[in-house]
Amino acid sequence: MFKRMIWVGIGIAVGVVVVRKLTKAAESVTPGGVAERVGGAGAEMKESFKAFWADVSEAKQAKEAELFDAIERGEDITSLLAEDEEEDDPARGRSF
Repeated sequence: MFKRMIWVGIGIAVGVVVVRKLTKAAESVTPGGVAERVGGAGAEMKESFKAFWADVSEAKQAKEAELFDAIERGEDITSLLAEDEEEDDPARGRSF
């Protein structure tokens, strides 16, 4: 009799664990669970884009400051502009 009670207790414990795992798995495929996972990925992408935009803005401000300084000193800025065009040309260095 005591042996049976131990096995019943083990069976109940295993049943509870299985039901909890199945409930958690089922919730992850519901619309709410999917939205939560997608929302988390969207938030990460948003933060990544913000960091990228901050880097671009910083580089733009640095280049503007360099150009304004050159203009104030009365220097020719065509060389500064030509450097940018060479860096931006994706076809440069290709031989077709």
